[in-house]
Parts: sequence; structure tokens; C-alpha cells
Amino acid sequence: MLNDEEAVSRVIEMAWEDRTPFEAIETNFGLSEAQVIALMRRTLKLGSFKAWRARVSGRKTKHLALRSAEVSRGYCSRQYKVKRGMK
Repeated sequence: MLNDEEAVSRVIEMAWEDRTPFEAIETNFGLSEAQVIALMRRTLKLGSFKAWRARVSGRKTKHLALRSAEVSRGYCSRQYKVKRGMK
């Protein structure tokens, strides 16, 4: 499992993103969908975990195999902002 707080934070962020598929998390961090669910269950408050599960359950954009061909990238063009002065 992940030990680095920054990596855990990024996985949680990616898991909340509608357009980021579980396969992208697995490619970047080596966590399967089941492991991401376990991480979210362990890390989030119960209400937040339930809200996240309701949000991603059945969401076609969270799985590459179910995704429409119209969804060509894993993130919104406005999602990543340049952080100046941060290392």
C-alpha cells in the first residue's frame, strides 16, 4: 500500500475525479479498483466514503471499457492549475 501522504492524497483526488478511470490510478500507483475502494474506506469519513461510492458506482467514465469514445482524456482541461513557487 501507499506510505507517502502526498501519493495517498493524489490517489484520493484522482478517485473523486469523474473523468479519471480506475485504470489510470492502477497505472500510476499500482492500486487496483478494490485497493482504491479500501483506501477510500480507510481514509475518508463514513459519510464521505458513502457519497463517493454512490458517485462512482456505475459511472461509465471511471472504467475505460465502459467509457464513450467521446471522452478522450482523463481530466478536465481546467483541472490542473500551475502552482508557482511550490516544490
